[in-house]
Amino acid sequence: MLHTTPPAESSAGAALGIELVVLDMAGTTVSDDGVVETAFQRAAERTGVAAHLPWADALDYVRRTMGMSKIDVFTHLADGNREAAARATAAFETAYGELIADGGVTEIPGAETVIRELQAGGVQVALTTGFAPVTRDAILGALGWLDLVDIALSPIDAGRGRPAPDLVLAAALRARVSAMSAVAVLGDTASDVRSGRSAGAGLVVGVLSGAHDRFLLEEAGADAVLEDVTALPMLLTGRVDAR
Repeated sequence: MLHTTPPAESSAGAALGIELVVLDMAGTTVSDDGVVETAFQRAAERTGVAAHLPWADALDYVRRTMGMSKIDVFTHLADGNREAAARATAAFETAYGELIADGGVTEIPGAETVIRELQAGGVQVALTTGFAPVTRDAILGALGWLDLVDIALSPIDAGRGRPAPDLVLAAALRARVSAMSAVAVLGDTASDVRSGRSAGAGLVVGVLSGAHDRFLLEEAGADAVLEDVTALPMLLTGRVDAR
């Protein structure tokens, strides 16, 4: 695990040489409060994609695969039927949009402040998600974040969704970082952590504000596990000893 020592006054990212921070959305910077699960349930009910499974089993799979591309999750639930998965994914995006319209999306308290602090310290910030661009942008619009972050990516923008490394690598390419060791990845799921590890990011961090617990995040390979995103600047400036 990562161990740091207090440096002299230092901007966020400087102590560890970080040039880009890749942040997950739902559960990491955007409060979930069960919205993703509710959208999955509405999509399943409207399309029958998981009708062959007990709902408890389907929901367990959804929870275990939080952070992955939604069409990949629905493809599994549909026993590999990509057409059925595509219909279910569209229904999910519609349902999530309904929940956004009902005020179901808020930031993780302090997330915007952290993003601005990172940028003020010369660190670029990318938001990545398993949502389609239309849903991603609806969330950003609802939060007033459309002009906040430097990069926002969905699986279709990068190739494959998490846990593949594509989203992190695409963000690094767009940010023109000097090396992957200058990239930090932060997310609330094992898929987020595995994506960062597979991409070769210099720092991969889990947070406990979303879907997965400390055990799952550490098992996936997290260098550090924090309570939430607000502890990230302290970690990047070496003012916290993370285990």
